[in-house]
Amino acid sequence: MTARVEVIDDRRVMRVEIAGSGPNDSLTIADGNMLAEGVRHGLEQRLPMFITLTCLGPTVSEGLGTSDAWAKAAAVLASASGVVPIFFGATGPVTSGPSLLIGLADIVIFTEDAFAFVSGPMMVEEFTGVPVSSEDLGGAGSSARTSGVAHLVVPDIDSAVDAMRMLLDYLPDNVDQVTPPIPTTDPIERLTPEAGALIPDHPTGSYDVRDVIREIADDGEFFELRAGFAPNIVVGFASFGGIACGVVANQSQALAGAIDIPASHKGAQFVGMCDSFNVPLLTLVDTSGFLPGKDLEWRGMIRHGAQLAFSYARATVPRVGLILRKSYGGAYIVMDSRYIGNDVMMAWPSAEVAVMGAKGAVEILHRSASPQERETLVADYESKYLSPYPAAERGAISAVIDPADTRRIVSQNLDLLASKREKHRFRRHDNMPL
Repeated sequence: MTARVEVIDDRRVMRVEIAGSGPNDSLTIADGNMLAEGVRHGLEQRLPMFITLTCLGPTVSEGLGTSDAWAKAAAVLASASGVVPIFFGATGPVTSGPSLLIGLADIVIFTEDAFAFVSGPMMVEEFTGVPVSSEDLGGAGSSARTSGVAHLVVPDIDSAVDAMRMLLDYLPDNVDQVTPPIPTTDPIERLTPEAGALIPDHPTGSYDVRDVIREIADDGEFFELRAGFAPNIVVGFASFGGIACGVVANQSQALAGAIDIPASHKGAQFVGMCDSFNVPLLTLVDTSGFLPGKDLEWRGMIRHGAQLAFSYARATVPRVGLILRKSYGGAYIVMDSRYIGNDVMMAWPSAEVAVMGAKGAVEILHRSASPQERETLVADYESKYLSPYPAAERGAISAVIDPADTRRIVSQNLDLLASKREKHRFRRHDNMPL
C-alpha cells in the first residue's frame, strides 16, 4: 500500500495503491487508514485522485476496526466528491463492504481479471438457491454491461493508469479550474457534410451516433464511457476547437434511442460529473421518447427519468444542443431542452420536434377517421408540426443549421460560452430523485 503525489503529463495527481495486506488479501485497518489519509492529503492539495484497489473484504481477525477504517475512507471520498476528479481502478477482487468504495468514484476502471460485489457467490447461492460464479456475479464483463459499475475495462493495471491519464486530459485538477486547452490542428472551419449524410432517409432507420460525434469532433476522437451499459444513450468526452467537452447522445441502434431507467441514470451521472468539473456539454438528440412498459413503471421510471431532467436543470456549465432527427414528448424535455436551461439548442433542417409522432397524434385526435383519411391527416400533421421551424418561432430552437456547418457552429458556441458563469442560491445541497 502506498500513497504519493506523482507528476503525470505535467499534471500533479495523488496516486494511492491499496492491495489488501491481511490474510488472503483482505483489507486491514492500516490499509483503510492509508486510503483515507491519501485521499485527505490529495483533497487538501486539490489534486485529482488515481486510486487502485484490490481486497477480499475486511480482515476478520481485526474485528470492527477494519470496518471503521474503510468507513473513514468512504467519508473522505464523499467529501472529495465534486471537488477533485476521483478515478478508481479495480485491479483484482474487490469484495464485501469495501467494494462500495469504488461506487464513490467519478470514473471506475476494471482490469479484465477484476471482479467486485457486496455479497459473494456462496452467500447468493445460500439465499437464492442459484449457483453463480464470481465472474458472472461481478466480473469485468457483467460490471461493464449489466450493472454499469465499470466505466471502462482494460487489460491490466498499467492500462488502467494509462486510461486515467488520457481521461484527465478532459478534466481540470479541481472544481476551481477549467480543463487546459487540448492541442489540435483540426480547423474549426472544417465542413462536415458527412455527419448529415449518416442519417438514414427512412425515419425508422438506424445509424451509429458515435460516427456523427467523430465527424464533428477534433481529429475524429471520441473517448466513450460505459459503452456496454445502457447502449441506447452514449456518453463520453471529445474536444471542439481545443475545448474539452462532455457529449451525451441518443443511440438509435439500441431501443431506437428511447430512454429507459439505465439510460437516464447513465446520462444523469455523466452530466453531473461534467457540471462538477466545469466541463461544457454537447447534447445530440434523436429519440422518440421514454420506453413504455409496465415493468419500467413499476421499477420507478418517474423517479429515474427525473434524474436526467434534474441533472440538466441544475447544470451551470455551457450547454449546447443539436437535434439530429427526432425529439418527442418528455424525452424532448429531459434531453437538455431550451427551457430546462440549455444555452443554445440547434436543429438540422430534417429534425422533427413535437409532442409525439404524426401517426400517434392522429390516432389520438382522429380515432373515428378512416384509413384513407388518416393517411391524409398524418401527412398534414408532418408538414405542419414535424419541423424544427415552429419550435424555432417559439424560441425553443436557437437556429436551424446545415449539417455541413455543424462542427464550426458547435465550436464557435462553445468558445462564446466559455466565460459563462452562474450563481445558485445558497443551500446545503440539492435532493436528486433516486
